[in-house]
Amino acid sequence: MKTIACVYLSWGLLTVIPDSSGEMYTSLLNVKQAISVERKLINYLRTYIDHEMERLEDIKRFYVKVSDLHREVYKGPAAAMANPLVAFTLIKRLQSEWLNVVYSEEAVENTEALRSSYKEEEADLPKLEDLQGAAKGLMRLQDVYALHVASLTRGQFQRFTSGKLVDVHMPAVSVALSGDDCFLVGKVAYEQEDYYHSVQWLEESVRLFRVAGGVWNPANEGTLEDALDHLAFSHFKTGNISYAMSLSQELLHHNPMNGRVLQNVEKYEKLLVTSPPVSIRGGGLKRPTTNYLRTRDTYERLCQTQGSQPMHFKNPRLFCDYFTNGSPGLQLLPMRREVLSLQPYVALYHNFITDAETEDIKRLAQPGLRRSVVATGEKQATADYRISKSAWLKGSGHSIVEKLDQRISMLTGLNVTHPYAEYLQVVNYGIGGHYEPHFDHATSPSSPVFKLKTGNRVATFMIYLSSVEAGGSTAFIYANFSVPVMEKSAIFWWNLHRNGQGNDDTLHAGCPVLIGDKWVANKWIHEHGQEFQHRCSLNPEE
Repeated sequence: MKTIACVYLSWGLLTVIPDSSGEMYTSLLNVKQAISVERKLINYLRTYIDHEMERLEDIKRFYVKVSDLHREVYKGPAAAMANPLVAFTLIKRLQSEWLNVVYSEEAVENTEALRSSYKEEEADLPKLEDLQGAAKGLMRLQDVYALHVASLTRGQFQRFTSGKLVDVHMPAVSVALSGDDCFLVGKVAYEQEDYYHSVQWLEESVRLFRVAGGVWNPANEGTLEDALDHLAFSHFKTGNISYAMSLSQELLHHNPMNGRVLQNVEKYEKLLVTSPPVSIRGGGLKRPTTNYLRTRDTYERLCQTQGSQPMHFKNPRLFCDYFTNGSPGLQLLPMRREVLSLQPYVALYHNFITDAETEDIKRLAQPGLRRSVVATGEKQATADYRISKSAWLKGSGHSIVEKLDQRISMLTGLNVTHPYAEYLQVVNYGIGGHYEPHFDHATSPSSPVFKLKTGNRVATFMIYLSSVEAGGSTAFIYANFSVPVMEKSAIFWWNLHRNGQGNDDTLHAGCPVLIGDKWVANKWIHEHGQEFQHRCSLNPEE
């Protein structure tokens, strides 16, 4: 079902601007819940098929009965009509039975019943924005992990390394994509004027539609002609006019009377006279710019290596130990600490939380999950560079949260009670869920971080509540290392120098989740309330 806000028509393509809202794609929990909705739809469709088969069986029986009469009774029309019973049944059949069969409302009633059942579930179905968000998630994974689009269509996660296709990850379960699947991804890119991605995905769409012989499928939104249309115009927009014309001519072979495409071809021919032909297939296209363009290469390299940065971790000053922080509560069961970095100081605590505690935290958070927001000036808003859902858990309302707060306080030596620390934020990432390079501490005096009136975020304590198959690492951009997702572990780092200034080396990102369901919990600790636990210093290096 489609909701259209407005339509713009140019000489190139018909462009549809959708008007919808949806956030299912921002949390894998919601995507999983959609499975049960589709199970209901399958049952509704099964009921519809059963009713339709019964209806067709009734029609078939009528057909057999009438055919048998013509073969066995009506051999000689005069002899047959001599019998008044035969004559009566013929007249009755032609006047009544054929009418009932031909104008039966049963097919309409079956269809209406299916549509009515569908509408009952419509509120829980993905919206158009969910489909667009999922498509953007695939393109994000393609970019960050340098994935080969043709391999993705086969259900494989591969990239070119030294001229050879190598596996990035081999998922336990996967599916191949259809021509229509690729068309929808390419169309999302096309509608954003992102021809770098639209060309690659529409090329695969055209290839797969050709392999299928252009056979129409009632479940498809696109056709070979649609894919050719969008691909031709995408190539035109990238300057590859000769190939755009070639594709348009192929499209005219399928639809010779398409006036708009005929106009396009005429324009392409004129342009080719004045401009030399350019051949730009996938390799010469330029990726769209991003907010983090300056750090993109480092960010993506750290995400791809997933914690494998030997030059960083060979530092002899890094160490592991059993850590108590002088706390009596940790004397008998010290925490396994791994110091990952000294500048900035980043420590990983292994087995910080138990399996039962992680499940309790996720269960408590589920009802309150809402689209994650970012600070924009004095306000907060959703953004494409943070795809997840989050919920806030108060320590006073849940004993498990109070227990975690006490454990964090023992390890860090900091006051983590509200308002000297924020409530525990629980986050579930969506399809290709990520958080692009950012600082946890406020970089503007108007930031919402200061609403607690307890200063800036001096430290971050992040708990991994789940494992993932691939991706999802935490990448520290300027420090040049990443930390893979380690279930039940926690990461701690200082956001501010002891003089209160932000530590630029803490610029970090949540890499897109390639395969898996990533859950984390964040505890942001503020400056105020730490006067005796974490003393100030005028030394900018501390």
